[in-house]
Amino acid sequence: MRRPPSVPIAQQLDAVFAALSDASRRHMLERLRQGEATVGELAEPLDMSLPAVSKHLRVLENAGLLQRRVEGRLHYISANAEPLDQAMSWMEQQRQFWTGSFERLEKLFRDAKSTHPSITPSTSPSTRKPKPKSKP
Repeated sequence: MRRPPSVPIAQQLDAVFAALSDASRRHMLERLRQGEATVGELAEPLDMSLPAVSKHLRVLENAGLLQRRVEGRLHYISANAEPLDQAMSWMEQQRQFWTGSFERLEKLFRDAKSTHPSITPSTSPSTRKPKPKSKP
């Protein structure tokens, strides 16, 4: 299930992360790794009513994480990993950026230290504590 063109990626990510923020919803997704399940099968191990399970399923569906197939009165639920792939891609981009930023900062510090050996993390201007002001 692809994200509809009218839904911005940030909005899609918000929905995925919000859906994953609840332990019961994560449990449902973990159960769906085994394959398709009915609503009743998903509800069985959870200590909540069917209406509460249905609300959780709607949150997962709205995030695009589920697909529903209806046969008569039975609703069969399966997982859709594409929104998780998009979230993982976003997180990987963030990880690469921050890892690179920290590596560049470390290199700058090493370069400064080799040029000025007296600079250490505790004596660099940005980390020194200000001296207390003397009273007149």
